[in-house]
Amino acid sequence: MTAHGASREALAAARERLDALTDSTSVDARTLAGDLAAVTALFDREVSLRRVLTDPAQAGDAKAELANRLLGGLLGGEAVDLVSGLVRSRWSASRDLVDSIEELANTADLTAAQKSGELDDVEDELFRFDRIVSSNAALRAALTDKGASASAKASLVKELLGGRAKPTTERLVERLVTAPRGRSLEAGLESLSKLAAERRERMVATVTTAVPLTDSQKQRLGASLAKLYGRQMHLNLDVDPEVLGGIKVQVGDEVINGSIADRIEDASRRMAG
Repeated sequence: MTAHGASREALAAARERLDALTDSTSVDARTLAGDLAAVTALFDREVSLRRVLTDPAQAGDAKAELANRLLGGLLGGEAVDLVSGLVRSRWSASRDLVDSIEELANTADLTAAQKSGELDDVEDELFRFDRIVSSNAALRAALTDKGASASAKASLVKELLGGRAKPTTERLVERLVTAPRGRSLEAGLESLSKLAAERRERMVATVTTAVPLTDSQKQRLGASLAKLYGRQMHLNLDVDPEVLGGIKVQVGDEVINGSIADRIEDASRRMAG
């Protein structure tokens, strides 16, 4: 999410608390993710409650006590503590609170995938799902149909991903599809991909080539991009026979077309000396 002012500070503090919690081996990050997702749904639905919990005129402790009364006994203690800390904070807009809890839920799920060694697979599956949706208008229409029930959309996601993708990927996509909260499907998938990359403190490079890259080519390209940008790089790979120059690499808003190998190697040599 894009937060401003007080909301940015509140979210930054909440991210640190979440990292501290999920670093503990006693905390089940996947259960925590489910609890936070449930809070997201509640606060998104109950607008008046959300406004009370973000009202700057109310004392932080009073808002935290209200959150504890509402959620205590229904959710795990870690989730209740996180939400209590969030409502104690100041927010630029009441919606920012819900956006932040949703981000924390997704981050907790991605952290669970990271701990189980599945984060790379989840990143790749999110990318591939995005590509499939972008190229299939009928599928996109079914997943974004405002007249379809949440259960029908969840069943469709299960039909598409069940047994074919990691459970984390299926959960993330199902939450996005059943509760888009005003976002396009593409924007939601992009946000999830960015969160996954941040979990690994990596940048994401979308690489489109005329023909599939070999494993050695992938390794060399990843190493060269990491040296060029000064950060570990995750490669999202796509194949398009019509791509100009045989390869296109996009990192954020920067696009490099043509003979990427020569350009990267030249840039790396300049940086080295």
